[in-house]
Amino acid sequence: MKLYLFPKADGIDTLEAREAEKPVPGRGQILVRMCAASLNYRDQNVAAGRAARGSLPENLIPLSDGAGEVEAIGPDVTRVKPGDRVAGLFMQSWLGGDMEPYHVESSRGGAIDGVLAEYVIFEQDGVVQIPAHLSFEEASTLPCAGVTAWNALYAGRPLRVGETVLVLGTGGVSIFALQFAKAAGARVIATSSSDEKMEKARALGADDTVNYKRHPEWHERVLELTGGRGVDHVVEVGGAGTLGRSVEAARIGGQVHLIGVLTGGEINPTPILRRNTILRGIYVGSRQMFDAMNAAISSHRLRPAIDRVFPFDEAREAYRYMKSQQHVGKVVIRIG
Repeated sequence: MKLYLFPKADGIDTLEAREAEKPVPGRGQILVRMCAASLNYRDQNVAAGRAARGSLPENLIPLSDGAGEVEAIGPDVTRVKPGDRVAGLFMQSWLGGDMEPYHVESSRGGAIDGVLAEYVIFEQDGVVQIPAHLSFEEASTLPCAGVTAWNALYAGRPLRVGETVLVLGTGGVSIFALQFAKAAGARVIATSSSDEKMEKARALGADDTVNYKRHPEWHERVLELTGGRGVDHVVEVGGAGTLGRSVEAARIGGQVHLIGVLTGGEINPTPILRRNTILRGIYVGSRQMFDAMNAAISSHRLRPAIDRVFPFDEAREAYRYMKSQQHVGKVVIRIG
């Protein structure tokens, strides 16, 4: 079978295509023929050799997010059968309940091998059935970006009909949050530095958009759009460099869901205290969240927003395209 790996991650050009024996599932394991994988910002960090904690394994197969078809099962497998369409969990051991430190050690494409291969072994508990109306390419976008957005809006104090959500930018998590919020009857405000991207966000359902190049103090524009009240939820993908404005854009007692590490800087806690802001750190989510999200996707017939699909032999080009930040939604690699 064909796969990609980083012998020692030191930039996109160090990604290598290799041949390997097709694996055989053991007890409690399944063999999945991978059909598609998608990229997240985290994968750019992995390619550069930057790990969230500790160091990256050598000869790491990258990417956490993928979908495919169960080809074979090992002894004692009861959750799935050959022919089932599945996607893997980002953290293989986080099935439900609170996140524990050991869950991080089971994260695909970082702590352990990922899914950029023609065949991948999963523990039977480490997959979910994908919505029937989605293609494999669409389903491959769900494990990290989709579940992260779902966790932000529904795993804390859940989003309610009529509330307002602010999403920063037009990357995968932000677009998923936009779609989930609109399906719930919420108002969505989206920011971007590009008028073209804002137009695409409006086509996906954004009610208002703010160009942060024209409005550097974009939180003030968000307050204007909400009559001075602020938004109920902010999906904060920038990090410390944008967090201050996100807190100011939220209503008193609003929620800011901190997801990204795209910008540097330090966090000043005073506005958070003054505005009684609920600040939640989000690190993807559990299988229980994944199943709940899939039920909503199926019920509303939602389709993930895919910007571009690359063939398997152009994996490096997919990485480069995502790094260029031209995309709106997800970048996908078709496998096989």
